[in-house]
Amino acid sequence: MAPVFVLTVWVHNSNFGIHTDKLINMLSSVLLLSMPGGTEWIIIVIAILVLFGGRKIPEFMRGIGRGIREFNDAKSNVKKEIEDGISEKDKQQASS
Repeated sequence: MAPVFVLTVWVHNSNFGIHTDKLINMLSSVLLLSMPGGTEWIIIVIAILVLFGGRKIPEFMRGIGRGIREFNDAKSNVKKEIEDGISEKDKQQASS
């Protein structure tokens, strides 16, 4: 990814005599740097189904859901501890 970025910056900063946007678009199409379209997504989904099977995907999604839930719980616990520490510090300063 870095060499493509360097090449893109170099193309933008150089003076070739042709429109640099056209050159960048040409480079993108040659280097296949675009997002997958509808047909490509269908092929990707079919490949995933073939590789993992229909039974593994729900288990995988459940695992992702549990991970997201645990992350959100940890995030809210950290936020609560920070808020409790701030309010405790404010109470100590008010009583002093």
